[in-house]
Amino acid sequence: MVFRGIITDAPDFDPSTDAETLYNAMKGMGSDKEAILDLVSSRSNVQRQEIIAAYKCNFGQDLIEDLKYELTGKFERLIVSLMRTPAYHDAKEINDAVKGAGTNEKVLIEVMASRNNQQIQDMVAAYKDAYGSDIEEDIIADTSGHFKKTLIVLLQGTRDESGVVDADLVEQDAQDLYAAGEEQWGTDEAKFIMILGNRSKTHLHMVFDAYEKIGETTIEDSIKNELSGDFERLMLAVVQCIRNVPMFYAKRLYKSMKGLGTADNTLIRIMISRSEIDMLDIRECFRLLYEKSLYNMIKDDTSGDYKRTLLNLCGGDDDLAGEFFPEAAQIAYKMWETSAMTKVQLRPTLRPAHDFDPAADAQALRKAMKGFGTDEDTIIDIIAQRSNAQRQEIRQTFKSLMGRDLMKDLKSELSKNLERLIIGLMLTPAEFDAKMMKKAMEGAGTDEHALIEILVTRSSEQILAMNVAYQAGYTKSMEEAINSDTSGLFCRILVSLAQGAREEDPANEERANADAQELADACNADSDDMENKFMSILCTRSFPHLRRVFQEFVRYSNKDIEQIIKKEMSGDVKNAFYAIVRSVKNQPSYFADRLYKAMKGLGTDDRALIRIMVSRSEIDLFNIRKEFKETHDVSLHEFIQVETMIGDTSGDYRKTLQLLCGGED
Repeated sequence: MVFRGIITDAPDFDPSTDAETLYNAMKGMGSDKEAILDLVSSRSNVQRQEIIAAYKCNFGQDLIEDLKYELTGKFERLIVSLMRTPAYHDAKEINDAVKGAGTNEKVLIEVMASRNNQQIQDMVAAYKDAYGSDIEEDIIADTSGHFKKTLIVLLQGTRDESGVVDADLVEQDAQDLYAAGEEQWGTDEAKFIMILGNRSKTHLHMVFDAYEKIGETTIEDSIKNELSGDFERLMLAVVQCIRNVPMFYAKRLYKSMKGLGTADNTLIRIMISRSEIDMLDIRECFRLLYEKSLYNMIKDDTSGDYKRTLLNLCGGDDDLAGEFFPEAAQIAYKMWETSAMTKVQLRPTLRPAHDFDPAADAQALRKAMKGFGTDEDTIIDIIAQRSNAQRQEIRQTFKSLMGRDLMKDLKSELSKNLERLIIGLMLTPAEFDAKMMKKAMEGAGTDEHALIEILVTRSSEQILAMNVAYQAGYTKSMEEAINSDTSGLFCRILVSLAQGAREEDPANEERANADAQELADACNADSDDMENKFMSILCTRSFPHLRRVFQEFVRYSNKDIEQIIKKEMSGDVKNAFYAIVRSVKNQPSYFADRLYKAMKGLGTDDRALIRIMVSRSEIDLFNIRKEFKETHDVSLHEFIQVETMIGDTSGDYRKTLQLLCGGED
C-alpha cells in the first residue's frame, strides 16, 4: 500500500527531548500553545506514543492528562486526539457515538465503512480494553434493522483482501444485486449486505462495472431508489469507500465546514485519522469537487491555535497549483466516464391519481371556495395530488359544470406564496415556464439565475413549447424579451439556448475528441475567443455527447472543465457555462444545490423554490430529494419544514411543498 499522508516520522527524533519541550511548555503560569501544536502536529503517531512513554518516565506524569488540564475547547480535543493511537481513537469515536440518549449514526457509518480489516480488528480490541465492554454488543443495543445487520457484518473485519478475482462470481454478484433490487418488487436487503459487506474491493469494482452494463444505472442510483434511511446511507458509504476512499472523505470534510457552523468533531476525526494515510489524495479530490483547496476552506472556517494545527495536518494550499496531480486527473477522467456510461432512471414524486374523477374534483374545489371563508386543505389535497394532465381536465370540467374560470377563483380565494404555488401547479408546464421566464425579466432587475436554470435544464421540445406559450401569453417572442433585457455574450448564450435546437444524438467518439481538443486549445486563446468556442460547443451538443467531451478534456488539458470555467470566466457567462456543466454531469444534483441555496440563510427565495418544486415534481424530484440528502445531510422534506416557517403562519404553503416533495428520507 502506498501511503500519501502529510505527517511522517520526524528526522533526528528524540522522545526525551520532545517530552522535555512539552513539559516546559506547560509548566508555570499559562502554556506555550504554539510550541505544543508545532511539536505534536509534526510527529508521527508512533513517535507520539514514544513521547508519552518518555514523559511519564522522565517526569512521573501522564502527558495526556497534563494536556487536558492545560488546553481547552476544540484545540484540546484536537491535540489530545492526536496523542491517542488510531485504534483507541476509533474506539473512542464509536463509544461516543453509542453512549447516552441518542446515537450518532453518521460516525458509525463513516468509521465502519472506511476502515480495513486490520484497523477494525485493532479497534475492537482497543474498545474492549478501554471500556470493558464488547463493541458488537454495544452497537447491537443501540441500532436496529438492516442498518444494525450491516454494521455487525463490517465489524467482523473479514472482508476478502486477497485481491483474487473470479470473473464468473463477478457476473453472478452483479446479476444477484440487480435481481435483489431493480428487477423485482421490493428489495432483498440481505443480498446487498452479504455482497457489499464481504467481497474484496477489487472484486466489487468489477461488480459495479458489470452492474452498470446490466441495469444501465449505477449501483449508487439503485441503492438510492431501493433502500432508505440509515441503511441506505451506510450502503452508499460502503460503495463510495470501495470506489474511492479519499473522495468519500473529501465530501465528508466539505459537509463538516459548509454553511453556518462547523461540525468540529467530524473535522477533527478525519484530519487526524487520514493525516498519515491519504491526505494528499483527499486534498486533490476536494479541489476537484469544490474548486477550492481544503487548506483555504479550513483557513476560512476555523481560527486560532485550532486552525494552525489543522493546517499543519492538511499540509499545503492546492489553490497555488494549476494542474491536477496525476492521481486526481485519473479520478476526474473516471468520474466523467462513469457519468457518460450511466443511464439515470428519473423518478417523479407526483404521479397520476388513481380512480380520478375530474367532475368530483371540480365540485369539491367549488365547494371549498363558495361562501364565507376558504377550505385551503381541500384545495391543497386535490391540486397537489393530481398530475398536470389531470389538473387540466379539472380546469376544463370546472368551466363546463360551473361556468366559471377555476384560475380566477383560485386567485381570488388564495394569497401570497400559497396562491403562487397553486396557480403554478394549475398552468401547463409550457405556460408555467413561460411565466417564470417573464417574471425573471420584468421590473427593474433581472433574475439571471432563473433564466439560466430554465433554459439550461429544459429539453428542446420543452423550450419550443415554452416559446409558443410565451408568444401567446405576452404578445412578443421570448427571444425579443431576452434581447431587450440582457446584453453581450450572456445574451447570446441565452438566445442560443432559447432556440430549442440542442442536438439529441448519442455521443460520437471521434467528434467528442475533436471538440475536447478545440476546448483545450481555446483555453490558451484570448478570453473572447475562448468564450465563443465554449458557447458553440456547450450550447449546441447533446448532453450525452458533452459528457464524453468533458471526459476527454481532462486528458487533453490535465484540468477539469468546471475548474477552467470558474478560474477563467466571470459573471453571468461563468454562471451559465457552469450550470450547463453541472446539468450535464448530474442534473438532479444541480437542482438539489439550487433548492438549498433558495432556502438557506436569511429569507427564502420563494420564486426559485416554487419554480423547481412545480417543474420537477413529475420528472425527477425523487432523484433531487436523494441528492439533497446526500449532499446536505438533511432531508428536503425537513429543510422545507424548517426554512418556510417564517412568513407561513397557516402552514398551508409548507404543507403543499411537502406534498410535492413526496416524503421524508
